[in-house]
Amino acid sequence: MAVFEDSWHRLLDFAARARLHGSEVDSNGHHTARQALELSIAGLMDPLHGECYAGIVSASLDGPLAIAQIGQSLDGRIATNSGHSHYINGPKALDHLHHLRALVDAVIVGASTAIMDDPSLSTRRVEGASPARVVIDPNGRLPSTARMLNDGGAPCLVITKSDSPACPGGAERVEVDCDRRGNLSPVEILRALRERGLNTVLVEGGAETVSRFLAAGAVDRLHVMVAPMILGSGRIGFELPPIDRVDEAMRPTTRIHKLGDDILFDCDLRASD
Repeated sequence: MAVFEDSWHRLLDFAARARLHGSEVDSNGHHTARQALELSIAGLMDPLHGECYAGIVSASLDGPLAIAQIGQSLDGRIATNSGHSHYINGPKALDHLHHLRALVDAVIVGASTAIMDDPSLSTRRVEGASPARVVIDPNGRLPSTARMLNDGGAPCLVITKSDSPACPGGAERVEVDCDRRGNLSPVEILRALRERGLNTVLVEGGAETVSRFLAAGAVDRLHVMVAPMILGSGRIGFELPPIDRVDEAMRPTTRIHKLGDDILFDCDLRASD
């Protein structure tokens, strides 16, 4: 545990350095923040830090980065038919989610997730600053009583359309363009966040939101946390446009980590075949 905590503290330091100095280069044209990070990775004893978390920090030096995360059962279910999902994944998987939050500038959820779960989207389980909270809410559904608007935590942004109702107090209204189907465009959402200095983002949920970002090609890295559980029915994790042949499927470069009873599939979509 002491090694894990020491590694995590060092990664937080490098993540902060990357945000401040990520564009700085030395006389040879090398990123100075990446040089320091890569020298340190060799000393990270926990493979999850070296291959997963440190990889996120390193990738963020190349520019904006979008990570999506979803937790599901062996049969690809994220909740029962009634919507109950606490907790499919175990405590170490939940710690992992909070570690991801601590490494990004902003965390994104859809309005349904914000209403049903009323999350704080903080890093309360781990050390590290909480990211800005972003809610995709084209129809003005987020209530003024939402916890993230009243907890005095990180800033809250509401992504919406130009003709949608006013967003509740305590949130910054961000208007973006819709796609051809009338949905808020994931690409435009990420662009709007980058304009506000939020370059590294975590698309946390729900499943519909994650699926839309995946379908739009707006996800660079996907984390799928699989629990040793079979629900047999319930809400599915991914809903993507149909394909006709197996060779049309996404085939990301993937690393696997065991977190308690859960298995993390860390998928690099930038390196997909």
